[in-house]
Amino acid sequence: MSEIDPKIEALVPAWLYLPDISERWGVEVTRVRQMVKDRDLIAVRRGENNALQVPADFIGDEKPVKGLLGTLTVLRDAGFSDAEALEWLFTEDPSLPGTPVQALRENRGTEVKRRAQAMAV
Repeated sequence: MSEIDPKIEALVPAWLYLPDISERWGVEVTRVRQMVKDRDLIAVRRGENNALQVPADFIGDEKPVKGLLGTLTVLRDAGFSDAEALEWLFTEDPSLPGTPVQALRENRGTEVKRRAQAMAV
């Protein structure tokens, strides 16, 4: 959990509060909070009330978008901070094309992880 960086704010198009995620998934909000604590999701404090929010593109119908957890693990193993991971996931990559998070949402997680692993070398 971290404060929102203005650069990240400009890259991420939409955010969800933790209670909204828990409602979408049909789980208790404590489960979503635990996922943030376990670093399965990246949450930042933002907005007028400085509440924890997660990029909406990370959230699938019943769980995080397929491939997100593995990608976050690869990025963290490469030494990325949460802010750096967010920046990487939401920055256009012409070779994909689109952003890594768009590729994850389109079930192209293998390509995304391959690029993340290449950065770790």
